[in-house]
Amino acid sequence: MAAKRGIGSAPVHGRRVLVRVDFNVPQGPNGEVADDRRIVEALPTLNHLRAAGARAILLSHLGRPGGHRDPRFSLRPVAHRLSALLGQPVPVADDIVGMKALELAARLENGQFLLLENLRFHPGEEANDPAFAAQLAHLGELFIEDAFGTVHRAHASTVGIPKRLPSFAGLLVEREVRELSRLLERPERPYAALVGGAKVADKLPLLRSFFGRVDTLLIGGALAFPFLAARGGSLGVSPVDPALAGDVTEFFREAKESAVEVVLPTDLVVTRAGHEEPEVYPVDGLPPDASAFDIGPATRARFLERLAPSRTVFWNGPLGRAEDPRFRAGTRDVLSGLASVPGYHVAAGGDSARILNDLGVAGAFRFVSTGGGAALEFVQGLELPGLAVLPDA
Repeated sequence: MAAKRGIGSAPVHGRRVLVRVDFNVPQGPNGEVADDRRIVEALPTLNHLRAAGARAILLSHLGRPGGHRDPRFSLRPVAHRLSALLGQPVPVADDIVGMKALELAARLENGQFLLLENLRFHPGEEANDPAFAAQLAHLGELFIEDAFGTVHRAHASTVGIPKRLPSFAGLLVEREVRELSRLLERPERPYAALVGGAKVADKLPLLRSFFGRVDTLLIGGALAFPFLAARGGSLGVSPVDPALAGDVTEFFREAKESAVEVVLPTDLVVTRAGHEEPEVYPVDGLPPDASAFDIGPATRARFLERLAPSRTVFWNGPLGRAEDPRFRAGTRDVLSGLASVPGYHVAAGGDSARILNDLGVAGAFRFVSTGGGAALEFVQGLELPGLAVLPDA
């Protein structure tokens, strides 16, 4: 993808700059910020704007309040954490686009910040309402897109505003585009994709997008179940959607035509009624009452053997139920093994950073995307509305 016009060329000094950030952070029981990674990722852009003397008005959503005001999804706890990270107060405009927001924006001085309340409190955000986008645009003079995790959504703050104001990519978005583009534009080979998770129907387009692009496609987690079943695997009571049988058959046909090696688990870690400890069985010998929750040790070794010669690796999704200590060894061992494989390793997907940190294997990756659906659509080569609307560099 072509590079986008970046923040370095934006004339921000003394001007009101609307900045779309992704502060959709995990929350604790009282609404507090439970994980501030997305806030921290925005700091390079925010510090740049502060040093350049911009008057920055920050826009974000949080959760799914459904277009109405819900105190559970207020951005005030985010503002509290952001203020601590920046070392200066960040006030919140409660009415988003009303007179109070206009007054607070007008009072900003160079190097100061204002955070608008949750954009999704207004129904016009997700509806990409032109009137709401125009009201937002009226608050500023320039627009900076730095919320990579939202650029696959055609919302008022991602496509409506940049149609009305001179627009630029923030430092985070610039980096995401630069790093993820390496997977699309002449990646160093051999190139392997390692994909897990559980949402089979959702992941099929991603898997198919790798045909003709990767050399090896390794599939784990519940994602592997319908493929194993199609090859005669005995999966006990593990869930396999029969409606996917035709898609799976077509998948194997396309894989063969594109000369992509598809690597599936050969053994699985399972639980059985009446058995306290998990057990390991080959995929062609699971007991009828077995439920699979992780890849087995033979599969871990096989996956690492296939990954060893790779010089580019893309990973998305756990290879088992990694949130459960009994079933995290497969994901942990394979990802930690990547640390000894030279090359360019990228992790993407909504929970990737959390999984890597929880398992202590983040060091195996050169780049961990902040985008969930946005990153997955990007690596499929799809057009992302929030990027398409930004001018090229």
